[in-house]
Parts: sequence; structure tokens; C-alpha cells
Amino acid sequence: MEVSISLIVILLVLGIVFLIIELFIIPGISIAGIAAGVLLVCAIFFAYSGLGIKAGNITLISSVVLSGAAIGLFMHSRTLDKIELKTEIKSKIDPLKGLNIKVGDTGRTLSRLAPMGKVMIDGNAIEAKTRGEFLEHDTEIIVVEVHSTNVLVAKVN
Repeated sequence: MEVSISLIVILLVLGIVFLIIELFIIPGISIAGIAAGVLLVCAIFFAYSGLGIKAGNITLISSVVLSGAAIGLFMHSRTLDKIELKTEIKSKIDPLKGLNIKVGDTGRTLSRLAPMGKVMIDGNAIEAKTRGEFLEHDTEIIVVEVHSTNVLVAKVN
């Protein structure tokens, strides 16, 4: 089998390009990552089988060094800055804002509280939790504590 150095170089370059795509553009195990692995392994295999042990070792070391260098260069390039998300979220959600819910109010569960779920208090459907107990749907409850995002409830005895 005749293998040329240009074929090995092309496989290495394509493998490194797909590796960069996999790491920075399409993260996760995708076609780009699989292609990168296959291309790099093929380049190393062809170097060992077609050009000998010395060329195979050089190709193996080159693929590791060049992959590391390409990742390092890409991480420090302005390209990564252009695709990086830089938006800072400064707002916060306050689901109980404007509702006049206080300790001692009563209501009913809209869903099973296990230990969190939905309850209806004063005509408002809100998120509620218990102290670890499970309450079935349509159970009468009483508000024990009011938090910023939900209420702590207990079953009415």
C-alpha cells in the first residue's frame, strides 16, 4: 500500500479542524468528534503501516503536539471572543410579588405535593412545598411560611 506524506498531513489537519469544531463549536459527542478521532487515528495508522515506525512515531507525537497547540491558539484567539456569550443576567424573578399571601392563609393543593407542587391560595396558583410530607391533590392546606419564590404549607388538621 502506497501512502504519501501529503495524505497523512491532510488527515492530520482535517482531524485537528474537526477536533476544534467538536470542542468549541458543537460540544458533546457529535459527528465532528467522531470524525476527528477517525481522521487522527487513520493518519497515525497510515504513517506506521506505509512509512515505518519512525514516521509513525513522528506522526503520533506531531498529532498530540499540534492538537494541543491548535486548541491553545484557538482558546487565546479573538475568534472565541466573538462567539462567547457575555450577557449578564441582572434581573430576578419574584413570583409572589403583588400577591397578598401571609402566614395562616388557607387553600387547596392543585397537584400532589411530593414535597413540592402547586397550590391555590386566594385565587392564585403558586409553587408550594411541605416539610417533607406528601400531600395528595385537592387537600386543604395552611400557609406556614412565606418565602420569596414559594410558600411552605402544611395539611389542615
